[in-house]
Amino acid sequence: MARIKFFTTGGTIDKVYFDAASAFEVGESVIDHILREALVDYEFESVSLMRKDSLEMSDEDRSRIRAAIEADAATRIIVTHGTDTMVDTALALEGLDDKTIVLTGALTPARFRSTDAIFNVGMAVAAVQSLPAGVYVAMSGQVFAAGDVVKNRDRNRFEVLPENGSA
Repeated sequence: MARIKFFTTGGTIDKVYFDAASAFEVGESVIDHILREALVDYEFESVSLMRKDSLEMSDEDRSRIRAAIEADAATRIIVTHGTDTMVDTALALEGLDDKTIVLTGALTPARFRSTDAIFNVGMAVAAVQSLPAGVYVAMSGQVFAAGDVVKNRDRNRFEVLPENGSA
């Protein structure tokens, strides 16, 4: 099986309590911990590109993510990312031929007892191994093509774009 490369960028998946006022900040990536606890049996590597809340992501940050993926020899790539601008980054990564890229994250921090992080990472791992080259988002128990997904903030989930089908 081909190696999977993880690029971590921050977001809720990596958030930790910061102070007594229950404020959060993006901490170190949890991806290695999640994969070790899951007893995965494939070769992987993780590289931290940044530790940002996705609301703080700029076009320059998206260009940096794209450049890192483009320069890497890996063809199966997972990007952990905050959910608020995940779709923007997915769209910025389109057109990287011969690479299967899956973005995932969490609506609640991975360090919480009740979190979608572990399930989402598992979905992303399955998707990156089985889908053809392209850019995808694995969230809310589904895998979406980059251009067919939106985060529904009112329902706190990812859905197919309304014009592309019913969610």
